[in-house]
Amino acid sequence: MSSSDQIHTVPAYINGAELPLSSTFDVNSPSTNTLIHRSASATVADALSAVTAAQAAFPAWRDLPPAAKRDIFLKTAEIFKSRAEELTKYMVDETGADAGWAGFNIHLTTDLLIDVAGRISSVKGDFPTTSDPGTSAIIYKEPFGVILGIAPWNAPYILGVRAIANALAVGNTAILKAPEISPRCTWAIVSCFHAAGLPAGVLNSLAHDTASAPAVTQALITDPRIRKINFTGSTAVGRIIAEQAGRALKPVLLELGGKAPAIVWSDADLDLAATECAKGAFMHTGQICMSTEKILVHRSVAKVFGERLKVKVGEMFGVGCLVNRMGVEKNVRLVKDAVGKGAAVMVGALGGEDGAKMSPIVLGGVTEEMDVYKTESFGPTVSVIEVDTEEEALRIANDTEYGLSASVFTEDLRTGLRFARGIESGAVHINGMTVHDESALPHGGWKSSGYGRFGSGGMEEWVQTKTVTFKN
Repeated sequence: MSSSDQIHTVPAYINGAELPLSSTFDVNSPSTNTLIHRSASATVADALSAVTAAQAAFPAWRDLPPAAKRDIFLKTAEIFKSRAEELTKYMVDETGADAGWAGFNIHLTTDLLIDVAGRISSVKGDFPTTSDPGTSAIIYKEPFGVILGIAPWNAPYILGVRAIANALAVGNTAILKAPEISPRCTWAIVSCFHAAGLPAGVLNSLAHDTASAPAVTQALITDPRIRKINFTGSTAVGRIIAEQAGRALKPVLLELGGKAPAIVWSDADLDLAATECAKGAFMHTGQICMSTEKILVHRSVAKVFGERLKVKVGEMFGVGCLVNRMGVEKNVRLVKDAVGKGAAVMVGALGGEDGAKMSPIVLGGVTEEMDVYKTESFGPTVSVIEVDTEEEALRIANDTEYGLSASVFTEDLRTGLRFARGIESGAVHINGMTVHDESALPHGGWKSSGYGRFGSGGMEEWVQTKTVTFKN
């Protein structure tokens, strides 16, 4: 047997069975740039067979009592947690994440599954009073049917489970389309659900090579049996999905890119602000949609804050691994453009980027003429901009097409709430980093960061109302 024959191939999961499919693509580790395994590559026909399976499974799953669904979710959480070591390895290998970020993913995903399990019985309709005393009405809340979830690689467990958890909980069935970068992480999610007793066809997953993406995605979106779609990823791809869904008259939930600002005010706890800004900017090498991208610091504390930020970055972060070389090259271009237009490198330096690896960089003196001012870096690059007034801070914070997350650092809650009211964003965290997502809170963006909400209230995203009237 040749060594290539021993390389694992990640299967598709369709109608409760692991399927190898007819073609594969290679999955390489960004940290070692070596082949780690292969993945089954779905065709349009494979994708449509998954829809067929989900459609067939829908009536029985819809009608399964809430308590039975709850028990499956709780068992899935238990299995997911018990496989933490295995799942951590998949995520580290496939995405280049460090073990700490992978562990956080597994912990939060387990919490998400338990939280959703507890909410399953909470969805209820209504019995409103009508205008005619002789007529009554019932408002039912019913699942859509088959839904499509498309999740990215940067937090594959959190975002993969989030893409399907609430939808399944209220009785929909699902297709989960895996990122080509981390198909084994997606396989693991579906594997845990099936080990917990999820019926065949309720959750199906598939991956495909990059070249097949347009055809497979369009086929799924336009198939009349797919009733709603969610997508987490870049704004550019989100626009394409929203356009295709719009033509097919399908509702979509989108969580897209960000350019998260952090405002450090004159009365801020500068140690706290420096710590949280460093974490927000450089956790997972800045590859989080909520990553801190620009720090707006009051001029009166800018020098001291800059010194403390440098110390915190040095203490907490070293050379990190991005998901591929393209991410490094993009960040290097942004830094070089900014420096060429007058920015100064406050922390870090270019040079020594090897493969997908890059060190944190903090840029000072960033202005509107620089590409990094508006472009989402999605890497270990953050800008520091000095401001004098609240009006100036808000203008710069909002001077972006994005609006996903933001932070404000101040010891005066009134000041923090004033900023929070003024920032055009789906979330604002006072004295906490921009990276914050938990199942008890609604999560989503304004403007080009998308629409619709995951998190609390997310079950309402996956039911539709049906009004029934009757004569008394």
